[in-house]
This record gives sequence, C-alpha cells and structure tokens, in this order.
Amino acid sequence: MVPPVRSYEESPFGFTWVLDEPLARASHAIAVDGRVWIIDPTDVPEAIDRARSLGQPAAVVQLLDRHNRDCAAIAAGLEIPHLKVPDEVPDSPFETIAAVRVPGWRETALWWPAQAALVVAEVVGTNSLYTGGGEGVGMHIMLRALPPGRLRGMRPEHLLVGHGAPVHGDEASAGLERAYERARRDLPRALLNAPRAMR
Repeated sequence: MVPPVRSYEESPFGFTWVLDEPLARASHAIAVDGRVWIIDPTDVPEAIDRARSLGQPAAVVQLLDRHNRDCAAIAAGLEIPHLKVPDEVPDSPFETIAAVRVPGWRETALWWPAQAALVVAEVVGTNSLYTGGGEGVGMHIMLRALPPGRLRGMRPEHLLVGHGAPVHGDEASAGLERAYERARRDLPRALLNAPRAMR
C-alpha cells in the first residue's frame, strides 16, 4: 500500500509528488515538447493521471538499481519503456551521469542543460534522514564518509531528489555544494538523528 501524498511540488517543467512517510519518497514528472518522462514513480493514480495530462508519456526512468518502487508496473500500464539505471535516455533532452558505480549500488543522475535541472535518486536528498535533522540538502548517510564526486561542482538551478522536496533557484547549487562540504563533518549528527528520522 502506497502512503498518501504529503505534497505536490510544482516546477516550470512539471511536478514532484512526495509521499507522507519518514523516507519522503519523491517522484517526478517532467514534460518536454509534449512528451513526459516519469522518474522513480510510486503508484499514486492521481499523480500518474496528472502526469499524463502534461503530454504523451515517453518512458519511466528508474535512476537507482534498487529503487524499483512501482516503475515496472507503471511502465507496463502505460505501455512505455522502463529504463533502469540507463546510460542514455533516448530522444530526450537529458544527459546521464554515472553518479555511483560500485557493487550493490548503481545510480544514474539526469542533467538537463537547457533548464539547469539535476535529478538525483539517492546521493543527496532533502528529508530529515539526509539532513541530519536540519534543513536544506544533505548527503546519503552511507555515502558521507567517502562522497562520490561526479555531482560535485555542478550548478543546478533545479535540484530534484528521490527523498524530499525539490530545491529551486540559487539554493539548488548552494545546497548541493554544502552537502558535499559537510558530508564527513556532519556524519556523527546524521547517525544520531537516523533512528528519529525513521519514525
């Protein structure tokens, strides 16, 4: 059973839906020239219908190998491709970035240069488990000791994450850089906060 939606977050090119649960799983619908890419979706019929209203669904994109969520079922229901940790997203404006490539963790991020939009499944997030109980953008607790560097130095104006609300404007790039700067320093606080964040 999928939890209810906590919030719908609008963007200039679509929307994000965030579930009302401790992990705050977030999914995205991005519309470009009448086509819609549905990213890391959870099966919320209202959200899927809303995504379809933005244009013709093009593909479901799963950015993390273990982020199965409801990707396969939604892709099958819409009769569109299910792209799992893709090296490319055909016929789209997105570039792919191999954010993490280690045993047990394969993650691809999407970069849309024209909108300066970065979509990240798991490396960074904005919910309490990531931020150590604070605000802004934080690094995944399992990556803090040795942060993967592929996303560092990017300057997004829109940061869409897999856990928590998206960030737009100047805070998107500032928050991403701060997540890297504070990854190791804030690890003890993040570990102490984790049990509370999961409740």
